[in-house]
Parts: sequence; C-alpha cells; structure tokens
Amino acid sequence: MLIAADTGEVRPDVLAAMAAAALGLGRSTSEEVGLGSLREVVTRCRDGHIVVYAVGERALLVVLGDEGLDVANLHLRSRPVVERLEAIVQREGVSAG
Repeated sequence: MLIAADTGEVRPDVLAAMAAAALGLGRSTSEEVGLGSLREVVTRCRDGHIVVYAVGERALLVVLGDEGLDVANLHLRSRPVVERLEAIVQREGVSAG
C-alpha cells in the first residue's frame, strides 16, 4: 500500500513495488549471512542513488537522490525518521496490501 509519494516523473506504484522486492531480497540475504536485521538497501546508479529503508517488518521508506547525495549523512539523519515512522506504523496498525 502506497501511503505518500513525491517522485516527479517516476511512477510511484512501480517504484514502491520494486523497492519492496529489493528490500525482500536484502532481508533474505541478511538472514542467510547472519549479520542481523536489515536496515537499508542502497542502489548506486550513474546519476544518483536509490535508498530503501526498512520501517519495521511491514513498511519501507524510499529516498531518491542525485549523484551529489551524501549517503553517509543521509543514513545518520534518516535513522530517527525511520524509528518515528516505525512507531506510527505500529500504532496505526498499517499493514501491507
């Protein structure tokens, strides 16, 4: 279920589905290698970045950034946002599908 989008010309429903698939693959990989729960998946492209954050077990946050994005700073600043979103999702009972 898409809650909000500000993606310009990118189709938000397609981005959400693909981001969910990337997150699912990342979760499976993290479980296989035993490095703890997945926090995010970063895709580096020629012209920018796609960062998918796990928001609990049933939601995600996608950030699109250009090639100048400071990914390390994004990770530092996003952690409190992801934690707040997780609390909202848990409180409101938001579920996938």
